[in-house]
Amino acid sequence: MVGLSSIARKIFGSPNDRRVKGYQSRVDEINALEPELKALSDDQLRGKTAEFRAKISDGVKLDDLLVPAFATVREAARRTLGQRHFDVQLMGGIVLHEGAIAEMKTGEGKTLVATLPVYLNALSGKGVHVVTVNDYLARRDAEWMSEVYNFLGLTVGVIVHGIEDEDRRNAYKADITYGTNNEYGFDYLRDNMKHELGAMVQRGHNFAIVDEVDSILIDEARTPLIISGALEDRSELYNQMDTFVPHLEPEDYEIDEKVRSVSFTEAGNEKLENLLREADLLKGESLYDVENVTIVHHMNQALRAHKLFLRDKDYIVRNDEVVIIDEFTGRMMPGRRYSEGLHQALEAKEHVRIQPENQTLASITFQNYFRMYNKLAGMTGTAVTEAEEFGNIYGLEVVEMPTNKPMLREDSDDEVYRTAEEKFRAIIALIEDCKARGQPVLVGTTSIEKSEYLAELLRKAGWQQRDFSKPEELADLFKEQAIKSKAFTILNARYHEQEAQIVAQAGVPGAVTIATNMAGRGTDIQLGGNSDMRVAHELAEVPEGPEREEKEKAIRAEVERLKAQALSPGVGGLCIIGTERHESRRIDNQLRGRAGRQGDPGSSRFFLSLQDDLMRIFMAERMEGMLQKLGLKEDEAIVHPWINRALEKAQQKVEARNFDIRKNLLKFDDVMNDQRRVIFEQRIDLMGQETVTETVADMRHEIIEDLVARHIPEKAYPEQWDATGLREAIKETVNLDLPVDDWAKEEGIADDEVRERIMRAADEQAAQRAVRFGPDIMRQIEKAVLLQSLDNLWREHLATLDHLRQVVGFRGYAQRDPLNEYKTESFELFQSLLARLREVVTSQLMRVEIVQRPPPLAPEDDFASLEETHANPLTGENEMAEAGGSAEAQALGGNGRVAAQIDPENPETWGKVQRNAPCPCGSGKKYKHCHGRFV
Repeated sequence: MVGLSSIARKIFGSPNDRRVKGYQSRVDEINALEPELKALSDDQLRGKTAEFRAKISDGVKLDDLLVPAFATVREAARRTLGQRHFDVQLMGGIVLHEGAIAEMKTGEGKTLVATLPVYLNALSGKGVHVVTVNDYLARRDAEWMSEVYNFLGLTVGVIVHGIEDEDRRNAYKADITYGTNNEYGFDYLRDNMKHELGAMVQRGHNFAIVDEVDSILIDEARTPLIISGALEDRSELYNQMDTFVPHLEPEDYEIDEKVRSVSFTEAGNEKLENLLREADLLKGESLYDVENVTIVHHMNQALRAHKLFLRDKDYIVRNDEVVIIDEFTGRMMPGRRYSEGLHQALEAKEHVRIQPENQTLASITFQNYFRMYNKLAGMTGTAVTEAEEFGNIYGLEVVEMPTNKPMLREDSDDEVYRTAEEKFRAIIALIEDCKARGQPVLVGTTSIEKSEYLAELLRKAGWQQRDFSKPEELADLFKEQAIKSKAFTILNARYHEQEAQIVAQAGVPGAVTIATNMAGRGTDIQLGGNSDMRVAHELAEVPEGPEREEKEKAIRAEVERLKAQALSPGVGGLCIIGTERHESRRIDNQLRGRAGRQGDPGSSRFFLSLQDDLMRIFMAERMEGMLQKLGLKEDEAIVHPWINRALEKAQQKVEARNFDIRKNLLKFDDVMNDQRRVIFEQRIDLMGQETVTETVADMRHEIIEDLVARHIPEKAYPEQWDATGLREAIKETVNLDLPVDDWAKEEGIADDEVRERIMRAADEQAAQRAVRFGPDIMRQIEKAVLLQSLDNLWREHLATLDHLRQVVGFRGYAQRDPLNEYKTESFELFQSLLARLREVVTSQLMRVEIVQRPPPLAPEDDFASLEETHANPLTGENEMAEAGGSAEAQALGGNGRVAAQIDPENPETWGKVQRNAPCPCGSGKKYKHCHGRFV
């Protein structure tokens, strides 16, 4: 069967080939319009936008405008950018418009491809979002491509970290909005914490194109976006949980050091139930009843703190604080805290001051955020290996696009060595050889630690490392004498703008660059270097004129000479060196894809050892036996295509396992997402209503009906009623002291009559309050109380669901499906939330009073004390902590000015200060709480 399918593919082509071939007819139609559009003036070409929009208003579908719209964009790009879309780029644009993923190799011009479907879909006026992996790329792409969009009469906005709500609102109002995945997600969460529709910044989710779609929708999607705020002091609870741990014996828990987990045994559960019952902390009969999920969660964290985390190894105690120690570097990480109450459990264990736990106020996964878009598309150089996940989770097909020019890169088989030392010796030997021949080298490592290890080996071999955070060394990077020296550069993700310059020059003959992860860099490695980058950098201070033109001409000529040198037969283009295989084939392909762009020559080779993680886990024993049989000597390697195929199968196993984990987590998150959608839609509906008086009255009536039904059994005689209990409940909830026990003594009284009397009295009191406060003020109070109560209860619900998710797995021991248990209990908790909402809103509104207070000096920002978190799936560090401002601002202290130029006494020297940055006056307060409050 395999043979027949191979023959069929050769004759008829694969399904992917047939789909791509099907686009050719429309490409031909677009090409046929080119002479006609070239003949138009700029104003006539710009007028096409109004013409298309008029047709859309008349009911013409976007699909019917694809050919003329794409032809218009191509002509506009030719006139503004000097770039004309290739036929394969037109095909890529069609794939994106169809709501699929276009896999296009590095250097095929994905940024330009996006202009085609972005323009077409922006014509509808509903907005198009272009999603990038960092702020630098969002700014760069928006500025670069806005020349095309502005020429055609469309507006462009940019969303980056640190801008004000008004700027965000304007950016979202634009026809096209560029921004990062984190910013789009956090704006959505923040919008659903606002109390007025006019304060919201987003205007819907029409169409999004995700650049580096595999990085954002798979790698980054392993961790959710979280907005959190400080919780009330619960130190007593943590201390109580801590006192139970010494009572536990080794047979009460099981430790799995491999995955760093600890869990209670059956005997431990029984002992814990008794301890909690004695302390009057157990609700209900069982430890795992839904009412006890928070207690069980914190007890588990206390057990982890005592049995898995060692003092002076995992953390130290300093100045009455628990400080985390990084497991990779051994460095202290002050300011970082473990989440979900674990840090508080460690503080209780060490008897230091317990700091408040952060409470999740809003949370969403990228999977559920991006599935809200009416149409979603993506582009990347590596997606085919993850096609199943894209299809199952996002409903996205992957279409592999052909390259504009034939691929000439030579991919060598892997070299396998016995030890890591032998492997790195071979890598350094190849780097030395490439340097001698003037071949540029890009070395890819799997972690920062491996990069530093290789860098240390190079230094011992007489090489020097450049520090490109220093402006003078960055300038030297472009000089040929620096290339000829034995110097290398390590890339990191801290300064995106300098990083782009390094990547741009990594193709200069003799350049040696070590990088940890080449996904999402957004800049091609061009052989000979990037002339545009060099001109922008070297001539930044040179004014326009003959001198600048002469210097620019010289730079471009030098780049062409260096490119010719890199292309010469003795050099062979960019050499890619992989220091080991990643868990995912996609990451390896991203690294390989950096060579061989646009028909350039290039080569790639991976060096492995039996001590590499992937080899050690999956292939070490078999490979060790094979190497012994072959009698390999030291520094000799085994090279064979079979090893490559075996490694790819091992990678497929890891990919499948990771996919299953993500899929299972998503099933749980989908349960919460359904509830989140209901709450958020309810909030928007309430904010949009002029008055919620009717809603509040319905809640009041439902509460009264519930209370009456609870205290007066159906078809019961009055002497069987709990009249006293009903009177107390009405007093507690509705703030009315009614003679319910006297009513129960009336002859012929029925529960309906009691219910009507209570409702009438409650409605009269509510009406009196409205008259006393005035109808306008009462409407404002009702809406504010309703929204605030809903928000507070939703936050408590999120915490309970989080704790429930962590303990529900134990139900599997009782042969019960954890997911079904989670669905059932989360639904019950949600119903309880709605009932509690009715009770809280009614109780507050029946007691509310107006107190006159002087207004505050300056309005407080609702989000001032909140923390945004998106943990990097690889490092665990919060990406949002490093997201403030531009790359240059980060390098220069946050406000774009060198510290020496800032005079704390003179605000005129401060420049533009971020609102959340420390005030330059030195007060220690945030700018917005100090001098910023008067601006």
